[in-house]
Amino acid sequence: MTTYAILDFETTGMSPDYGACPTEIAIVLVKDGQITDRYQSLMNGNTWIPPFIESLTGITNAMIRKAPPMNTVMGEAIEFADNHPLVAHNASFDRKFWDEALTQQGKQRQQDFLCSMLLSRRVFPEAPNHQLGTLVRFLHLPMSGQFHRALADAQATAHLFIRMQQAIQTKLNLQELTCQHLLTVQKQKIGSF
Repeated sequence: MTTYAILDFETTGMSPDYGACPTEIAIVLVKDGQITDRYQSLMNGNTWIPPFIESLTGITNAMIRKAPPMNTVMGEAIEFADNHPLVAHNASFDRKFWDEALTQQGKQRQQDFLCSMLLSRRVFPEAPNHQLGTLVRFLHLPMSGQFHRALADAQATAHLFIRMQQAIQTKLNLQELTCQHLLTVQKQKIGSF
Protein backbone atom coordinates (compact mmCIF):
# COMPACT_ATOMS: atom_id res chain seq x y z
CA MET A 1 0.00 0.00 0.00
CA THR A 2 1.19 3.53 -0.77
CA THR A 3 2.41 5.90 1.94
CA TYR A 4 1.09 9.45 1.57
CA ALA A 5 2.70 12.58 3.01
CA ILE A 6 -0.01 14.96 4.22
CA LEU A 7 1.44 18.43 4.68
CA ASP A 8 0.42 21.82 5.93
CA PHE A 9 2.21 25.17 5.93
CA GLU A 10 1.63 28.25 8.04
CA THR A 11 2.96 31.31 6.23
CA THR A 12 3.19 35.10 6.33
CA GLY A 13 0.88 35.47 3.32
CA MET A 14 -0.77 33.88 0.32
CA SER A 15 2.09 33.16 -2.09
CA PRO A 16 5.88 33.11 -2.30
CA ASP A 17 5.41 34.96 -5.59
CA TYR A 18 4.43 38.01 -3.50
CA GLY A 19 7.14 37.63 -0.87
CA ALA A 20 5.25 35.41 1.59
CA CYS A 21 7.41 33.05 3.58
CA PRO A 22 6.62 29.82 5.47
CA THR A 23 6.77 30.01 9.25
CA GLU A 24 5.79 26.41 10.12
CA ILE A 25 5.45 23.06 8.38
CA ALA A 26 4.03 19.72 9.44
CA ILE A 27 3.97 16.45 7.55
CA VAL A 28 1.94 13.42 8.63
CA LEU A 29 2.62 10.07 6.97
CA VAL A 30 -0.40 7.84 6.28
CA LYS A 31 -0.24 4.19 5.23
CA ASP A 32 -2.94 1.51 5.27
CA GLY A 33 -5.45 3.87 6.87
CA GLN A 34 -3.14 4.73 9.77
CA ILE A 35 -0.97 7.67 10.74
CA THR A 36 2.54 6.20 10.94
CA ASP A 37 4.82 9.20 11.59
CA ARG A 38 4.91 13.00 11.99
CA TYR A 39 7.30 15.88 11.39
CA GLN A 40 6.73 19.46 12.58
CA SER A 41 8.88 22.55 12.95
CA LEU A 42 8.70 26.31 13.07
CA MET A 43 11.20 27.96 10.74
CA ASN A 44 13.02 31.25 10.51
CA GLY A 45 12.96 32.76 7.03
CA ASN A 46 14.19 36.16 8.28
CA THR A 47 10.77 37.63 7.66
CA TRP A 48 8.21 39.64 9.57
CA ILE A 49 4.83 38.15 10.50
CA PRO A 50 1.95 40.63 10.13
CA PRO A 51 -0.27 41.11 13.22
CA PHE A 52 -3.27 39.49 11.47
CA ILE A 53 -1.26 36.32 10.82
CA GLU A 54 0.10 36.30 14.39
CA SER A 55 -3.49 36.52 15.65
CA LEU A 56 -4.72 33.80 13.25
CA THR A 57 -1.96 31.25 13.89
CA GLY A 58 -0.60 32.15 17.30
CA ILE A 59 2.89 32.10 15.75
CA THR A 60 4.72 35.23 16.83
CA ASN A 61 7.77 37.05 15.50
CA ALA A 62 9.55 36.17 18.76
CA MET A 63 8.88 32.46 18.19
CA ILE A 64 10.24 32.62 14.65
CA ARG A 65 13.43 34.45 15.71
CA LYS A 66 14.27 31.41 17.90
CA ALA A 67 13.34 28.82 15.22
CA PRO A 68 15.84 26.93 13.03
CA PRO A 69 16.66 28.43 9.61
CA MET A 70 14.08 27.85 6.88
CA ASN A 71 16.54 26.05 4.56
CA THR A 72 17.45 23.58 7.32
CA VAL A 73 13.80 22.86 8.19
CA MET A 74 12.73 22.50 4.57
CA GLY A 75 15.66 20.19 3.85
CA GLU A 76 14.52 17.96 6.72
CA ALA A 77 10.88 18.15 5.58
CA ILE A 78 11.74 17.23 2.00
CA GLU A 79 13.78 14.27 3.22
CA PHE A 80 10.96 13.20 5.57
CA ALA A 81 8.33 13.33 2.77
CA ASP A 82 10.68 11.29 0.57
CA ASN A 83 9.03 10.51 -2.77
CA HIS A 84 5.62 9.79 -1.28
CA PRO A 85 2.60 11.34 -3.01
CA LEU A 86 1.75 14.62 -1.29
CA VAL A 87 -1.67 15.67 0.03
CA ALA A 88 -2.81 19.05 1.34
CA HIS A 89 -6.13 20.71 2.00
CA ASN A 90 -6.43 23.45 -0.62
CA ALA A 91 -3.27 22.09 -2.21
CA SER A 92 -2.86 24.99 -4.63
CA PHE A 93 -1.75 27.08 -1.63
CA ASP A 94 0.68 24.57 -0.05
CA ARG A 95 2.05 23.37 -3.41
CA LYS A 96 3.42 26.88 -4.16
CA PHE A 97 5.43 26.92 -0.93
CA TRP A 98 6.56 23.29 -1.30
CA ASP A 99 7.73 23.79 -4.87
CA GLU A 100 9.50 27.04 -3.93
CA ALA A 101 11.32 25.21 -1.12
CA LEU A 102 12.37 22.48 -3.55
CA THR A 103 13.70 25.11 -5.94
CA GLN A 104 15.69 26.70 -3.08
CA GLN A 105 17.15 23.23 -2.37
CA GLY A 106 18.07 22.74 -6.05
CA LYS A 107 15.39 20.09 -6.54
CA GLN A 108 12.16 19.62 -8.45
CA ARG A 109 9.00 17.81 -7.33
CA GLN A 110 8.62 14.35 -8.85
CA GLN A 111 5.61 13.05 -6.94
CA ASP A 112 1.90 13.69 -7.42
CA PHE A 113 0.19 16.33 -5.27
CA LEU A 114 -3.40 15.56 -4.25
CA CYS A 115 -5.90 18.07 -2.90
CA SER A 116 -8.13 16.86 -0.06
CA MET A 117 -10.46 19.82 -0.63
CA LEU A 118 -11.08 18.82 -4.26
CA LEU A 119 -11.52 15.20 -3.21
CA SER A 120 -13.93 16.14 -0.41
CA ARG A 121 -16.15 18.04 -2.86
CA ARG A 122 -16.56 14.81 -4.85
CA VAL A 123 -16.78 12.38 -1.92
CA PHE A 124 -18.85 14.50 0.51
CA PRO A 125 -20.89 16.89 -1.69
CA GLU A 126 -23.51 17.12 1.08
CA ALA A 127 -21.11 18.88 3.47
CA PRO A 128 -22.11 22.51 4.30
CA ASN A 129 -18.80 23.65 2.77
CA HIS A 130 -15.39 22.09 2.29
CA GLN A 131 -13.25 24.10 4.65
CA LEU A 132 -11.16 21.82 6.86
CA GLY A 133 -12.85 22.89 10.13
CA THR A 134 -16.31 22.34 8.69
CA LEU A 135 -15.39 18.87 7.42
CA VAL A 136 -13.85 17.90 10.77
CA ARG A 137 -17.11 18.82 12.54
CA PHE A 138 -19.40 17.41 9.82
CA LEU A 139 -17.62 14.04 9.74
CA HIS A 140 -16.83 13.96 13.50
CA LEU A 141 -13.11 13.58 12.81
CA PRO A 142 -10.48 13.74 15.55
CA MET A 143 -8.92 17.16 16.09
CA SER A 144 -5.94 17.85 18.30
CA GLY A 145 -4.64 21.35 18.75
CA GLN A 146 -5.91 24.53 17.17
CA PHE A 147 -6.75 25.19 13.54
CA HIS A 148 -4.15 27.26 11.69
CA ARG A 149 -1.26 25.44 13.33
CA ALA A 150 0.53 23.13 10.93
CA LEU A 151 0.53 19.88 12.92
CA ALA A 152 -3.12 20.15 14.01
CA ASP A 153 -4.21 20.94 10.45
CA ALA A 154 -2.03 18.20 8.91
CA GLN A 155 -3.39 15.62 11.36
CA ALA A 156 -7.00 16.72 10.70
CA THR A 157 -6.31 16.49 6.96
CA ALA A 158 -4.81 13.02 7.47
CA HIS A 159 -7.98 11.83 9.24
CA LEU A 160 -10.09 13.36 6.45
CA PHE A 161 -7.91 11.70 3.81
CA ILE A 162 -8.22 8.30 5.51
CA ARG A 163 -12.03 8.68 5.64
CA MET A 164 -12.13 9.64 1.96
CA GLN A 165 -9.91 6.71 0.98
CA GLN A 166 -12.32 4.34 2.74
CA ALA A 167 -15.37 5.94 1.08
CA ILE A 168 -13.82 5.86 -2.40
CA GLN A 169 -12.61 2.29 -2.02
CA THR A 170 -16.09 1.17 -0.89
CA LYS A 171 -17.94 3.10 -3.60
CA LEU A 172 -15.66 1.86 -6.39
CA ASN A 173 -15.49 -1.66 -4.89
CA LEU A 174 -11.70 -1.75 -5.10
CA GLN A 175 -9.39 -4.18 -3.35
CA GLU A 176 -6.64 -1.57 -3.41
CA LEU A 177 -6.97 2.16 -3.90
CA THR A 178 -4.05 3.70 -5.79
CA CYS A 179 -2.88 7.27 -6.13
CA GLN A 180 -4.03 7.13 -9.76
CA HIS A 181 -7.58 6.29 -8.59
CA LEU A 182 -7.50 9.30 -6.28
CA LEU A 183 -6.22 11.60 -9.03
CA THR A 184 -9.03 10.38 -11.29
CA VAL A 185 -11.70 11.02 -8.63
CA GLN A 186 -10.20 14.45 -7.89
CA LYS A 187 -10.64 15.47 -11.55
CA GLN A 188 -14.22 14.25 -11.91
CA LYS A 189 -17.07 16.67 -12.26
CA ILE A 190 -18.70 17.44 -8.89
CA GLY A 191 -21.78 15.27 -8.48
CA SER A 192 -20.56 12.60 -10.91
CA PHE A 193 -18.70 10.44 -8.39
